[in-house]
Amino acid sequence: MSNELEEAVDMGELLKLAEEKKYRQLKVTLLELNEVDIATFIEELDSERTVVVFRMLPKALATDVFAELPVETQTHIINSITDKELSEIVEELYVDDAVDMLEELPATVVRRVLQNTTPDTRKLINQFLNYPENSAGSIMTAEYVGLKKNMTVEQSFAYIRRHGIDSETIYTCYVMDEKRQLEGVVTVKDLLMNPYETKVGDIMDTHVIKVVTTDDQEEAADTMSRYGLLSLPVVDKEGRLVGIITVDDVMEVMEEEATEDFEKMAAMLPSEKPYLKTSVFQLAKNRIPWLLILMLSSTITGGILVKYENAFAAIPLLVSFIPMLMDTGGNSGSQSSTMIIRGMAVGEIEPSDILQVVWKEIRVGMMVGVVLAVVNFARLMIQYPGNTMICLTVVLSVFCTVVVAKTIGCTLPIGAKVLKLDPAIMASPMITTIVDAVSLMVYFNLACHLLDMTV
Repeated sequence: MSNELEEAVDMGELLKLAEEKKYRQLKVTLLELNEVDIATFIEELDSERTVVVFRMLPKALATDVFAELPVETQTHIINSITDKELSEIVEELYVDDAVDMLEELPATVVRRVLQNTTPDTRKLINQFLNYPENSAGSIMTAEYVGLKKNMTVEQSFAYIRRHGIDSETIYTCYVMDEKRQLEGVVTVKDLLMNPYETKVGDIMDTHVIKVVTTDDQEEAADTMSRYGLLSLPVVDKEGRLVGIITVDDVMEVMEEEATEDFEKMAAMLPSEKPYLKTSVFQLAKNRIPWLLILMLSSTITGGILVKYENAFAAIPLLVSFIPMLMDTGGNSGSQSSTMIIRGMAVGEIEPSDILQVVWKEIRVGMMVGVVLAVVNFARLMIQYPGNTMICLTVVLSVFCTVVVAKTIGCTLPIGAKVLKLDPAIMASPMITTIVDAVSLMVYFNLACHLLDMTV
């Protein structure tokens, strides 16, 4: 239950009205709420009252509320209402919302939904469902305002009034020829600022920013964000306009991509469901693979310790510095990888910038390494007086580890991008595992040379 909903309406009072079956009073209250808040309220109801409350809503509002409900509630409502009611809901839904719903519903429910749509709507939905997953075509909507360049401003306004009610947005209108080739774009502001007799072709912008149906949805989201667009036209390979992507679609994409990146950065397989609605088995299944990989890869660190066991057998004090060294290296590498992953996500860094990035991180690593080394040297000389060479070995190892960790942390995400992998997989857990092994090798090699020990 959201804080916003709690402030706007007393959820307990609404639930009380539903329990006491005061549906007339409940309906009056619900009609004053936003469809998102109504959907949140319906989620709190039991299965029987869910359908009762949903049915009391006016058709237009019911459709908007239906689009905001989780797939489990949608499935329950579909199974509880008549074919006529179902047909009305699907026909009123925007195509992209209908497609999103059908992608999540069980096959038997999908079959019933499609059976209760008109041939034109069914054809359109099937067309959208055939676009590749996570492509621009899969998130676009077919409800937009299309004009002709020989229309006048007055004719355009008449067309918008007649057809705009079924469009997701009317602010941006798209100009096409007879073959639906996208020729330009014109905004309602452009139309308002020109005389009625002006031709659309004279005021439209022919430099249209667009994407192709097969382009990645994240690329479409980046394009809209970069140019500050309210909607983005989607064309096929022949340049014909087939749909548009609106801001609400892009916000969902950005949320999905951010969630996926966070999960990958935490060494988990991405989950498509919210945390509280994901089963314990599925959560464990998503986490086990990467934990197994990281656990097995950590045997490399154990192998290095075994190789240099004579070194720390001769000077046991060396062992006490290993945790500090490994933690410092892991944290340094994670800082760099996080910055680079974020930079690539927002388009600030490209793989071609690798030399510039590496050179910058090396300089940052040297500055950070010097500060950490000086502070550590002072601390160690106070804590372990008379062990100057051991202290020097530790601080030199810290300096080298930080520089190497920063370099590894910035290059691995870029390398993943070059290999067409998600840079997020090269985040903290993976970086830490690699840097741990490198830092131990640096540490014991320096110890062997500076302290004149044999392996």
